[in-house]
Amino acid sequence: QVQLVESGGGLVQPGGSLRLSCAASGFTFSTYAISWYRQAPGKERELVATITSAGRLSNYGDSVKGRFTISRDNAKNTVYLQMNSLKPEDTAVYYCNAHKSLPLVVYNYWGQGTQVTVSS
Repeated sequence: QVQLVESGGGLVQPGGSLRLSCAASGFTFSTYAISWYRQAPGKERELVATITSAGRLSNYGDSVKGRFTISRDNAKNTVYLQMNSLKPEDTAVYYCNAHKSLPLVVYNYWGQGTQVTVSS
């Protein structure tokens, strides 16, 4: 079955770094765009970053531009989110999303999330 498993979250001090991973299985990973979303308590889910299926293009939310980098390794069915210069406002549950749109159907898969807490 389809699985997206996030890992790498944890507690980090402001200014620190974390690298999140999302391991995929059960679908043709290399044909899907992958996004990272986050959701803080009491807030709506926010798009953090997206990378195209071949990894040639990426884009970022304004709040993380210049600090976060999304990448993927299609040979390992894994996508990464390198997070640098972390701020307390980056605290959230981070979710991995795989999506593909075809003329008659949209595929959309979610992971279970990993907690990132930025605090001194």
